[in-house]
Amino acid sequence: MRLRLSTDLDCAPERAWIHTLDTRSLNRLVAPLLVFEPVDPDSFPAIWADGGRYLVRLWALGVVPLGTHRIETTVRRLDSTPGERAYCLRDDGSGDLASRWDHRMVVEETDENRTRYTDAVDLEAGLLTPLLWFGAHVLYRYRQYRLRGILATDSGEG
Repeated sequence: MRLRLSTDLDCAPERAWIHTLDTRSLNRLVAPLLVFEPVDPDSFPAIWADGGRYLVRLWALGVVPLGTHRIETTVRRLDSTPGERAYCLRDDGSGDLASRWDHRMVVEETDENRTRYTDAVDLEAGLLTPLLWFGAHVLYRYRQYRLRGILATDSGEG
């Protein structure tokens, strides 16, 4: 099942991209709805890197165990043309709840100092797929809301 949600940001694409690559943003943007706890390795690097592989434990509301999930990252610059810059962080993951969780975070320049951020996910979880799709919809709406707020209040340094 496919889900695609976008939001417009009042910042340059590079600033949104820095937040996307910053591993601290993972929990900062989705907690308390979902919490990611690193298992293997036992901590995240400073930024998501191409070819990264991480096993995490998932917690709903910080207390309800949801099992483990494997995050496998790919980092790409899609376009470096001024006025059309675009970047993508992909987590081609899977876990106890979802046999497929292919999440793409795309940052695209739309105008001068304006950016479109998109969460696009393809997920498969057998009979749980519709329930996980709805949960992902809520989670990514919340994540984008938090991202807009953080970018509005943080200094431009990530």
